[in-house]
Amino acid sequence: MAEKSYYSRNAAETEDIAAELAKALKAGDTLALYGEMGAGKTAFVRGLVKQLLPNCVRLVHSPTFAIVNEYRGDEYSMYHFDFYRIKDEEDLYSVAFYDYFDRGGIIVTEWSELFDDLLPADRKKVRIVKDGENGRHIYADFGD
Repeated sequence: MAEKSYYSRNAAETEDIAAELAKALKAGDTLALYGEMGAGKTAFVRGLVKQLLPNCVRLVHSPTFAIVNEYRGDEYSMYHFDFYRIKDEEDLYSVAFYDYFDRGGIIVTEWSELFDDLLPADRKKVRIVKDGENGRHIYADFGD
């Protein structure tokens, strides 16, 4: 799918857009999220989890301090990374980031712009841009 754009008026719509886009994701995919603080990246992940892991009971929240949150589903898991506090590639190794690629789940990264060159070339991308208090422009590039 070539880049598509969406408009969200609130967090619930951001979750709905994510749920729709989630249908194009599969185990083994990496989804890089881009956007400033408060853009709605975590709300987007909440929508992904609702769609892809409907039996997951874990509350979706930003892993800023934990670095990674794992959401388990019946068929596979989602690994939600937040790079905000990561300083360099050595930090990525220390949190075992690269090991997650062998687990067969979906990897979602927030603050992807900080380590864009270290993410897989075939990653899918979502950029969220604030528009006023609640509005968001969401740009999704899932490649083919």
